[in-house]
Amino acid sequence: MAEPSSQPAEAAEAVQTPVSALARRIEAQIQGLRRLSSPPHELAYELAAEALLGTCRVLRDSPELRFEMLMDVAGVDFLHYGLDEWQTNGATRTGFSRGRQTFKPPDPDMPGRFAVVYQLLSVSRNARLRLRVRCADTREPAVDSLIEVWASANWFEREVFDLFGILFRGHPDLRRILTDYGFIGNPFRKDFPLIGNVETRYDPEKKRVVYEPVSIVPRVLAPKVIRHDNRYEPALKTPELPR
Repeated sequence: MAEPSSQPAEAAEAVQTPVSALARRIEAQIQGLRRLSSPPHELAYELAAEALLGTCRVLRDSPELRFEMLMDVAGVDFLHYGLDEWQTNGATRTGFSRGRQTFKPPDPDMPGRFAVVYQLLSVSRNARLRLRVRCADTREPAVDSLIEVWASANWFEREVFDLFGILFRGHPDLRRILTDYGFIGNPFRKDFPLIGNVETRYDPEKKRVVYEPVSIVPRVLAPKVIRHDNRYEPALKTPELPR
């Protein structure tokens, strides 16, 4: 009877899926990560804000990981997360605007309301990774800037600051990048009015652009009702099926 041959570590890793192999390498070098629920082909972790800089340096510099590129930085507002339910299979008797059900009013000061999500890419290993960091302070959300790790974080962090009001400690030029210089508020926050706060127009008498309260009538968010379409019946697409 032949003795089983010992496989090297690289061969044993190749038996795993690329995502599970990447997760094993990351968790072997970095402590304190919490794996997030994601599709089988994706890998995502959440970590504490104070560990962000050190973790990202390891992800970039480790020969087994080598995440050389920061592809995107996005803000998240969890204000209504888990509090609303949308009915999309049918409308109620009172109309489409009642399709949204709110279980309880959101708390704008809820802990962990804001988060920052980072999309990383390892070119040399053809791997992607998503990191999420919660902001401890809701009234003044802030995390460390990653410019010293990836220079591409510069404008990405300015976008998140502009749209969500999240501060990045250590950023050399943290100012608005998408909205106007005199813009008030952060338009991607869930409690920001859909019609905005002010509107602009050119005043021919003053010969300049002026700001005025919005004159747009607020609209009500309503879900799209998905109705059954007989055109996609299996019997119509597959003639050999019994009728």
